[in-house]
Amino acid sequence: MNAAVGHNLQQRAEYTHKHNLRTGRHGWLRLTPAYSVKLVEALIAQCDRPMLVLDPFSGTATTALCAAYHGHKAVTIEINPFLVWLGEAKTAHYSEATLAVTRDTCAGVIDLVKRKRIEPVPPPPIHNIERWWAPRELGFLCAVRAAIDAVTDKTSPQHRLLLVSFCRTLIALSNAAFDHQSMSFKDNSQLPLIPDADMCAVFAKNAQFVLNGAGDNPGATGEVLLGDSRNPAAVTEAIFDRVITSPPYANRMSYIRELRPYMYWLGFLINGRDAGELDWLAIGGTWGLATSRLIEWKSSGNSYLNHLLQNSLNGIARHENKSGRILSNYVAKYFDDMWAHFQALPRRLAPKAELHYIVGNSTFYGILLPVEQIYASMLQRLGFENIQCSPVRKRNSKKELIEFDVTARWPG
Repeated sequence: MNAAVGHNLQQRAEYTHKHNLRTGRHGWLRLTPAYSVKLVEALIAQCDRPMLVLDPFSGTATTALCAAYHGHKAVTIEINPFLVWLGEAKTAHYSEATLAVTRDTCAGVIDLVKRKRIEPVPPPPIHNIERWWAPRELGFLCAVRAAIDAVTDKTSPQHRLLLVSFCRTLIALSNAAFDHQSMSFKDNSQLPLIPDADMCAVFAKNAQFVLNGAGDNPGATGEVLLGDSRNPAAVTEAIFDRVITSPPYANRMSYIRELRPYMYWLGFLINGRDAGELDWLAIGGTWGLATSRLIEWKSSGNSYLNHLLQNSLNGIARHENKSGRILSNYVAKYFDDMWAHFQALPRRLAPKAELHYIVGNSTFYGILLPVEQIYASMLQRLGFENIQCSPVRKRNSKKELIEFDVTARWPG
């Protein structure tokens, strides 16, 4: 990407971000960073004809929604069933009648809770749940969760929209702080009591936010499919003109961490082992048993190695820190999984299909892991053309940590 194109991309990103701030269309659960939304919007806007877009790492289905707004269709793949549910909710088309019924239903939920005319559901089996919510807030959430089920059909769009509103509310009322990698919790004893009326107002405000965003959805949206990005051909038979995605980063950050409260409350998780199993299945995940399994992990034999990756693995493994070998295995497994993904990808690409992978580099014990260069090397070995690694932003105060747009074109 040359300087002029990069400047135009940034200008388009700024414009679309301002529009997003007005509509609130992408931030239903605030899981997608604002900059990522801006960048995806800008890349989609560059498409000069109707295209079929693939996002093999769907996350919160931002790519599918952006594509629909610009007249394209997208298919996204996600291994986490909760994110598939959220993506389907986020990208569905909702009629004015549906939205009106949902507003009335929301009022009914609040009335049941205020009048204490509903038997609350039991709290979900979250470990140390008292750290997450004070007793009053927890009781309120249990009542709201029961009321939503009581006044809606579980297959209805009203049920889905109110559950998204509930998810926003449970985080708004929690003691958790998500502003750094090691999550922290506020002390219940130091927090002011929230009156019942104020908690109802929080739920009502979140429902209004969700309904405003839902009302802005286009008439035609994309597909959000449950599947493994290491084998996209097992999920879809479509042939794609463009791939726009942000895969997990090789930074040993659990992708289940921030999702746990939603997944427990909605029944997608039953215990911590389930979280660990899902993180083990996901690329780049580390949570509980996923970390312990790395100690004994061995490559399947379908590994990609070049000098950049091998030097990084050797350096991490040699480090005196006792976790050096585990982290070396973590990085090796991450690239084994990404290599499997890239190998399977060409079967789903049209001639001259264009790829955009938004990914950041990483450091382990001061050793720089050039993720973007390793991606580029993998793509080159598979026969892709016009491969470039364009920096798009610094990730934090460490000057060496940068986010890149790794681009390539499938020949034909």
